[in-house]
Amino acid sequence: MMTRTLPRFASAFLAAGALLALAACGGTTKDSPGTASAAPAQSSAPASANPAAPLKQGLKLAFLPKQINNPYLTILDNAGIEAAKEFAGTAKEVGPSDASASSQISYINTLTQQGQDAILISANDANAVCGPLKQARDKGIKIVAYDSDAAPECRDLFINQASSEEVGRSQVKLLSDMIGGKGEIAILSATANATNQNTWIEFMKDELTKPEYKDLKLVKVAYGDDDDQKSFQQTQGLLQAYPDLKGIISPTTVGVSAAARYISGSKYKGEVVLTGLGTPNQMKQFVKDGTVRKFALWNPKDLGYLAAYAAAALSSGQITGAEGETLKAGRLGERTIGKNGEIILGPPFTFDASNIDEFDF
Repeated sequence: MMTRTLPRFASAFLAAGALLALAACGGTTKDSPGTASAAPAQSSAPASANPAAPLKQGLKLAFLPKQINNPYLTILDNAGIEAAKEFAGTAKEVGPSDASASSQISYINTLTQQGQDAILISANDANAVCGPLKQARDKGIKIVAYDSDAAPECRDLFINQASSEEVGRSQVKLLSDMIGGKGEIAILSATANATNQNTWIEFMKDELTKPEYKDLKLVKVAYGDDDDQKSFQQTQGLLQAYPDLKGIISPTTVGVSAAARYISGSKYKGEVVLTGLGTPNQMKQFVKDGTVRKFALWNPKDLGYLAAYAAAALSSGQITGAEGETLKAGRLGERTIGKNGEIILGPPFTFDASNIDEFDF
């Protein structure tokens, strides 16, 4: 199968290597060297942006995902690691094996001690990581949140896969269209503290208050903690507890694939509609066997690529994170920083049987 580069309007929202023990964390590290040796983080940030400044050589970037074995985040981080080579930097992925609220703290502390130029984090809990991130910033390290935001006062930028409102509202519309706008529905989320999940769910709930969804009833929000087996069990529990359930939204790649696996081998296949956020390769078999008709995602490779370039631009003084500044992001072109330091990758894309074979990630 050939890998397809998505059209500009779609690629934004479609939406594993050598191991090394971290001295202080006992976790996993994956490195991909650039072509120049890395310089230590600077002790102070530039007073103002200089868009004409070149990207510094030898920048050290570290990706800290929610958990190290999440397939979606592995794709994303690998793309960021590869992007760093384009500007002669080095990048690595480190992180915990679980997605608990406090599991990332020791990694932040270690990366700070190592003098990284930038820490890129997909936060398990927006506030739990705030203190350590502030300490890193005090030492001149740039903080870029991606996928799941940290509290705005604790980071410089947030690289958002799409408008949070658009993600939440579009998921409700997608499911409603497939079940005829009537019936009981449930949400299978990741962790209860995940910033992105909670924001999307709030918009889903708000969307459900609109008159056109008056015949839809949200009966439960369940949490699979971004764990495959727990998400599988939560799906089973939802279907047993709510025998009239018509549909499930799972806005997490781990959750939606686990739910699809359960439904595909159960009496609910063809009876209960499942949608959510997943990768094409992960969901292809379930689309082809009729378990899932439609789902959505952005391209995680593009998200990781953009995050790496944003971190490099910050560390080089090209941008400061202020609203209205413009970022040059390699092959993705220019992106403008919005309110609260947010950069949005782009709009949503829906996968179904008519297009899923065209993509390979």
